[in-house]
Amino acid sequence: MEKEKKQRKQMGVGFWIGFVFVVLLMLAVLELNQNTILGWALLIAVFAGFVWLYAAKIQQATRGMKWLSWLGLFAAFAVILLVTWPPEKCMPAVSMKHPEQTQVIQTQKGPVIGVYNEEHTVEVFAGIPYAKPPVGELRWRPPQDPDAWTEPLLCDTFAPMSMQVRNSTIYSSLAQIVGYHDYKISMSDNFREAASEDSLYLNVWKPAGEQKNLPVLVFIHGGSLQTGQPSYGDYNGEAFAADGVVTVNMGYRLGIFGFYADEELLAEDGTTGNYGLLDQIKALEWVRDNIEAFGGDPNNVTIAGESAGSACVDALCVSPLAKGLFHRAILESSTVSPVKPPHSYRSLADAFASGNELKERYGVSSVSELRALPAEKLVGEMNTQHHMTVDGSVLPEDPYQLRSQGVHNEEALLHGYNKEESGPFILFSHANLKNYEQKVRAYFKEYADEILALYPATTDEEADSYWAQIYGAVFFNYPHYCLNRLAVKEEIPAWEYYFSKDNGRLGSWHSGEMIYVFGNLPAKSRLFDEGDYALSDAMHQAWVNFVASGDPNGANGGAFSQNVDSTKLYEFGAHVGMIDEPYLKLYEIMDRMQGWE
Repeated sequence: MEKEKKQRKQMGVGFWIGFVFVVLLMLAVLELNQNTILGWALLIAVFAGFVWLYAAKIQQATRGMKWLSWLGLFAAFAVILLVTWPPEKCMPAVSMKHPEQTQVIQTQKGPVIGVYNEEHTVEVFAGIPYAKPPVGELRWRPPQDPDAWTEPLLCDTFAPMSMQVRNSTIYSSLAQIVGYHDYKISMSDNFREAASEDSLYLNVWKPAGEQKNLPVLVFIHGGSLQTGQPSYGDYNGEAFAADGVVTVNMGYRLGIFGFYADEELLAEDGTTGNYGLLDQIKALEWVRDNIEAFGGDPNNVTIAGESAGSACVDALCVSPLAKGLFHRAILESSTVSPVKPPHSYRSLADAFASGNELKERYGVSSVSELRALPAEKLVGEMNTQHHMTVDGSVLPEDPYQLRSQGVHNEEALLHGYNKEESGPFILFSHANLKNYEQKVRAYFKEYADEILALYPATTDEEADSYWAQIYGAVFFNYPHYCLNRLAVKEEIPAWEYYFSKDNGRLGSWHSGEMIYVFGNLPAKSRLFDEGDYALSDAMHQAWVNFVASGDPNGANGGAFSQNVDSTKLYEFGAHVGMIDEPYLKLYEIMDRMQGWE
């Protein structure tokens, strides 16, 4: 013992500094990569063995042997990292372990059992199939009715997210730290959420107990029609259900699986390029046929979406296939109502051209050959195939043209955008005086001089700020201005909001309002203050009111006025109340660019 103590004392300070740094680095990698707990145990054992060997043997070894010992430590870590790699699993419907199960509810296809939330105020039914798995010959086909079942289906777990390219776990963890500022060290999240082509399932949140004739909210998640999942915590439906709104969301096909278009497919089914939209319509049909069993009123349904999900809502508002399936619409941070929608949208000719290029890349000549390829091989095409298409069926014409002709499925609209929509999209492409004019001219071309006169940057800070405002207005704000004018023309009641609240998380960046709307601010958080909780209550109640009655003010009235001339917005921020639309001069230029009539 005395000899070992003496050897340890002789170990240099340099060794301990280096060793502690390596220990912290390796533990951080395990945590950020969400490796299983076994990895932590194995790594601690390796650390202990390394220290013992170093004290007993390695300290007196040659310099070369010492380097080999460190290489051995890193090799052992690599093995541990691979052996304890986070497994894929599906997200539980509620956060606590072993939740109590609900009574059986009978759907048209079979009985289901849900679980209660921790407060026992809400019943959650996660992973109810609304269509057959769209695999094999059903890939790129309209969704089919699911097979019936007789034994109660336990719906306590969300289905896998739809097939999509996923970032590494470490990248996702760093995004939570750098982007969201709310990373939490936990031993309960040591897994990756599963993804699959078999993802056409929906989720229902309802108030606990027997219910009848409650308003229904159906939410469509965003993600550029490439990514996203209905299990995401920011739009968990518990708060809406606790306030008497039966809430539904669904998985739908994304990327190449949801929006690939081909002449052969059009000949097969009379539609192509909009399989994700067809999934959403199928889910709405499920709501029509089944929601009464969950206490909802099929004659009081509001659809809502954010970002690409909001673009989908706008498309459903003019699709003849969605007529009669809902009554009101909420659109957050996107529409496809401009003459030329800025994203998530393309013509049939462009879709066919892109589809033919894809077949050339994979060396195939038919849809059957593409269907034979594994999903894992095709999933990388997300970025080339993520646009809804004017196919003559789901979308007979451009949404702008349809709305101009008086076509719409909704009876009332609640819509709007955030102050800093551009935040995540220009994170790595900020403007300065050197590139500001180039960026403006590249997009606005012959209208660039007018834009530069409207936003005359003289410093790097001004250039960066102006470009952020312009980018957000072009891609997100202006489409809402277009939608509002078309709605007013058809005498559709329309309320438009403007979210501007700063906080320690996303603030008023794109999607920053979601956690407020859904009432999911954490009970205790350094990222939010009392003003945030009050604002969340106000926004959530406005949405509840709109879903229930078609008016965000509720039965007792309020200050949220309809945007009858498309120049007034209702601000939700440090200030709450009506304001002037801040981008009208830019919109006037955009109108001329697009040929708005």
